[in-house]
Amino acid sequence: MRSLLRLTLMAGGIGLGAAAGLAQGTASPSGQVTSGAAAPAQAAAPAKAAASAQAAAPRPPLTTDQQLAALQKKMLDWAQLGYYRDRNAALAPAAAGEQRVVFYGDSITEIWGRSWKASFGDKPYVDRGISGQTSPQMVVRFHQDVVDLHPAVVVILAGTNDIAEKTGPMTQEATLDDFRAMAEMARANGIKVVVGSIPPADDFPWNKGLEPAPKIKAMNERLQAWCKSEGVVWVDYYSALTDEKGAMKPGLSLDGVHPTPAGFAIMTPLAEAGIAKALAKQAQ
Repeated sequence: MRSLLRLTLMAGGIGLGAAAGLAQGTASPSGQVTSGAAAPAQAAAPAKAAASAQAAAPRPPLTTDQQLAALQKKMLDWAQLGYYRDRNAALAPAAAGEQRVVFYGDSITEIWGRSWKASFGDKPYVDRGISGQTSPQMVVRFHQDVVDLHPAVVVILAGTNDIAEKTGPMTQEATLDDFRAMAEMARANGIKVVVGSIPPADDFPWNKGLEPAPKIKAMNERLQAWCKSEGVVWVDYYSALTDEKGAMKPGLSLDGVHPTPAGFAIMTPLAEAGIAKALAKQAQ
């Protein structure tokens, strides 16, 4: 088992690193991630300066044993059902007339949650992204992390890690089947579905050489056609973020895959328009 875990670690990706970074902070039941250390009062200027310096200092990397332990834990809960279990239990029921929205996805959605309030203010939006997840993992936890929260709308953003082969090679049809499964579960429970296009990327830092740009473009075309045929709301992040080579435009990505605040600022009004369209369909 240890040898297998070491091989997995050698082939690892952004999921473990992003999750480790998130572990340094705390998260509200809605999923918004905040700093792990509370800021002291203004009167305590020296302490505040020291805390700022400490926060700015690079965190020591996880040891091999720590990473292996994290990987073993993940293998025992492949779909990561435990990731949001406590936060789901702590989340208050939607208020009467409240139009709760669950954003559901991978690390792009989870990172978005770090600036949730800046993006969406006090709207009843819940972040249920998990770093590194693929669409089959998202199918497994859909009922727990979406349906049981009783949202009016779910915004699904997935597919990056399918193309990055995070849980093994996947065909376009397999990815599309997972979107179908999630949409079927949502509709069976009266939840409107919004699907976001896969953001552009011309390479994956954790799994180089897969040439994802044309694969992302082709998968988005399949997803868009399916959304049109099924009456699912489609939100086109891709066109707003991509350059002519299928990569992220300069300044819009941290690493060629994950958006910067400027990238999320472009995505936010597109998501809001998609949510409004889905809610309008609900009212009909």
